[in-house]
Amino acid sequence: MNKLLSAAILTLGLASAVQAADIVDTAVSAGTFNTLVTAVKQADLVATLKGKGPFTVFAPSDEAFAKVPKEQLEALLKDKAKLTQVLTYHVVPGKVMASDVKAGKVPTVQGGALTVSTQGGVSVDQAKVVKTDIVADNGVIHVIDRVLMPQ
Repeated sequence: MNKLLSAAILTLGLASAVQAADIVDTAVSAGTFNTLVTAVKQADLVATLKGKGPFTVFAPSDEAFAKVPKEQLEALLKDKAKLTQVLTYHVVPGKVMASDVKAGKVPTVQGGALTVSTQGGVSVDQAKVVKTDIVADNGVIHVIDRVLMPQ
């Protein structure tokens, strides 16, 4: 009986380990979105991005956040309302894989619209998409090389 119970527990553990992670957990495990994850926590958006979705997130890497002047970034992290506006500007409703990207205006969760260009590679507003299709169980992440600021 103990062997059967142990096997069942092991099987359950493996099943949960195989499940895809949500957008937040995927970003955390990638290890290159530490500033983004900190910002998402500061803005109280963790529960939203762990939600059902699906979401497409144009995620600035730590290198992208490093391009923002330190004083400006610190001020942004302290201003929850502005931080929420900036972060939700990076999120598009639905799951848009790289193969489905089309040039044009794309509405964001923030309420504004991103301008997507496909000439010379994909860019979103002024940011270049440097890595695509990091799949999460509630959407997809595309890595961008700069932080987007809503107009």
